[in-house]
Amino acid sequence: MALTAQEIEALMPDCTELLSDEPEMESSLHYTQLLILVTCLEWLWRNREDFFIGANLSVYYSRQQLKNRDFRGPDFFLVKDTEKRPRLSWVIWEEDGKYPNVIIELLSDSTAKVDKGLKKQLYQNQFRTPEYFWFSPNTLELVGWRLTDSEYKTIPASENAWYWSQELGLYLGVWEDKLRYFTVEGRLVPTPEEANLEEMRKAEVEYQRAEVEYQRAESERQKVEVERQRADDAENKADVLAQKLRELGIEPDSL
Repeated sequence: MALTAQEIEALMPDCTELLSDEPEMESSLHYTQLLILVTCLEWLWRNREDFFIGANLSVYYSRQQLKNRDFRGPDFFLVKDTEKRPRLSWVIWEEDGKYPNVIIELLSDSTAKVDKGLKKQLYQNQFRTPEYFWFSPNTLELVGWRLTDSEYKTIPASENAWYWSQELGLYLGVWEDKLRYFTVEGRLVPTPEEANLEEMRKAEVEYQRAEVEYQRAESERQKVEVERQRADDAENKADVLAQKLRELGIEPDSL
């Protein structure tokens, strides 16, 4: 059962990590999109231990916020230069005052107004989050904002409608109706499943290449064997002829 605001406040001095208080994702489409954003970045940064990804997780930044319970946390957020470990929520005062570096909200009919208004102002004025993106899994609307001179300014889209994220060092763009990451070279950042399939494909290509090389080597070996056999046959024929000449009293070397 959820705690009341008074109970939360009473527990605050002894609480080291608050539980997240976010609703379920609006649809399977939103859930799938969130899963892609999390798993792709975790796969790309699999050798790093200096970041935290929050997925539909509450961000607690003040006692007043806990009392009022006046907003929900981001659908996706990234905090850099922090310890990579599981958390039940992101509590600013327990994390050296660190706020998210990047936030992505997944728009829906019920949240679009808040995401584009109240939350945008919150992330700009309170969180001071350097980059904020929103994306609609339904309409594929994608907009990016970058904090410039204390105010969010629209991030210009590239020719292929991608948005460069300085914080991620990646592009964000729509591919096959999903929001995906792209490297600076324009390569799609794969999901773990896609990466595994790609590794299997590469392994199959390498196997086929090795099989071709083996068949080529085997063909060359057979050619050498045929030539050796032909040379042996010619030598045997020469020996037989020489023997017959000797039987006739003729030395082969004298011919």
